[in-house]
Formats: sequence, C-alpha cells, structure tokens
Amino acid sequence: QVQLVESGGGLVQPGGSLRLSCAASGSIFSINAMGWYRQAPGKERELVAAITSGGNTNYAISVKGRFTISRDNAKNTVYLQMNSLKPEDTAVYYCDAHTVVAGSINEYDYWGQGTQVTVSS
Repeated sequence: QVQLVESGGGLVQPGGSLRLSCAASGSIFSINAMGWYRQAPGKERELVAAITSGGNTNYAISVKGRFTISRDNAKNTVYLQMNSLKPEDTAVYYCDAHTVVAGSINEYDYWGQGTQVTVSS
C-alpha cells in the first residue's frame, strides 16, 4: 500500500558529502515521523536522525553537527544531508515513515529497501 524508495547513496572519500532522499508513495493519508537508520556489517540497526511532521528533529550523537535531516511534506519526501563523512559512517541507510494509510485510522511503520553509503579513500 505504501512504498518508500531511497536514493543518493554511493562511494565518497572521507570528508566528503552525500545527500540521501526517500520518497513515499501509495495510499497515504498522512505521514507523521520520518527517520533515517543505518546498519553496518555485524552491527545492529541504529537511529541516525528523525523528524516530526512539524519539523522537530533529533540526531544520534555520532552525527550531530554533521548530518541534517529535512522533509518536504508536499512531496512525502525526507532527506539526509551528510557532511564531513567518516569511514565509520559506512553502512546501509534505511528510511522509515510512520504512515496513516488512506481509509484507516491506524499508523503503520513502513521501511525503504536501503541504500549503501561507503566512505573510503
């Protein structure tokens, strides 16, 4: 019913920048919180950043000051601007959206398929 498609991952040198995008489509009535998570090999998935429908944000300590999350509610899209990237930022990045589906009163958590970010020289 709802699909999330991420884009913008890739290979970047340490100190470089990338911008991830995640567009939600389908039978959407409204989207509440949206977020970015990441999972490195051998590690658990962790929250990177989240944003409410009103624009309130929170970040993992490890990315604060380097990453910026934003969203375009009209496009049902969330972004993650990543600056000053470090090798330890290497991971698969996933977006999620807490979505109320059209015709429903319940909120469901939908996930994207993930996009690889590799920071290496």
